[in-house]
Amino acid sequence: MDISLIAGIMVPFVGTTLGSAMVFFMRKQINKRLEKLLLGFAAGVMVAASVWSLLIPSIEMAEEQGNLVWIPAAAGFILGMAFLLVLDSVIPHLHLDSEKPEGMKAKVKKTTMLVFAVTLHNIPEGMAVGVTFAGALLGNTQITMAGAFTLALGIAIQNFPEGAIISMPLKSAGTSKAKAFAYGLLSGLVEPIAAVITIFLAKLVVPMLPYYLSFAAGAMIYVVVEELIPESQSGEHTNIGTIGVAIGFVIMMVLDVALG
Repeated sequence: MDISLIAGIMVPFVGTTLGSAMVFFMRKQINKRLEKLLLGFAAGVMVAASVWSLLIPSIEMAEEQGNLVWIPAAAGFILGMAFLLVLDSVIPHLHLDSEKPEGMKAKVKKTTMLVFAVTLHNIPEGMAVGVTFAGALLGNTQITMAGAFTLALGIAIQNFPEGAIISMPLKSAGTSKAKAFAYGLLSGLVEPIAAVITIFLAKLVVPMLPYYLSFAAGAMIYVVVEELIPESQSGEHTNIGTIGVAIGFVIMMVLDVALG
């Protein structure tokens, strides 16, 4: 891998790291309005990235290959949703503001399950970055290197609030600032790992690239519908979460259209 590719893959991880570092500036509990805004923002970015950076290129690539354009997009999307559904059912994790763990029963600390929840939805983000860079490297696809970097930047912007969302509540729950930061950092490590694995898989099976793109989109939308939107719309200040969705969606859409 060349330096530019490594840098692109690591950009989202940097976003998570910087967001997790916000715990060092935290004095009390995270403000609920801010939490709703950050959750909504992350959801908006992921929805826009799924459409402009993944599904649309998947359809265009299938058209170039002479296939029925909707088959790779539909099949990959459903498989991506199913993949995250399986992981969600197997991995023990705990959502924000919830006392009931999900996944397989295991004797795991609450803080660890909170980290698992964030790590779980970092997997599709890493896959999305990996598959777009794979498409750009192949050279004969609709995806450009600029478009791949744009997606990585958008995911990094979204990861900043995600990093804060994991580290700050951990601090509020009694974890030290250093440990809360470390947990947030570790939750983001899965992204470059997932990106590298996806790049190698996509290179091996070039005709399947449209399916990989829509698969990543389906996995990301699963996270939005299953976790981010419900958490941003629970309790009070739900309108702030909705505003966050709009801001995140528009920023990611503009980035993709202007830079991709």
